[in-house]
Amino acid sequence: MKINLLSCDAIRLDKKGIANCIEAIAKEINAAQAFQFTEILLEGDPVDFEVNDKNSGSALRALRKLDIDYQILD
Repeated sequence: MKINLLSCDAIRLDKKGIANCIEAIAKEINAAQAFQFTEILLEGDPVDFEVNDKNSGSALRALRKLDIDYQILD
């Protein structure tokens, strides 16, 4: 499944938490790339990546918990 992260509306941003979440749910993304994706997202640009299919349900819950708006691409 491919997902597009659109924005983060959290009142208290947790950059490390967002980066850890991206690293945990994304296919083939390491910690440095996850942090870069977090920075891009917080600057206001969308980010897209592949999500492990076995983690798709928990991935979406984790994103909602962090107040991240997302769009499922396929």
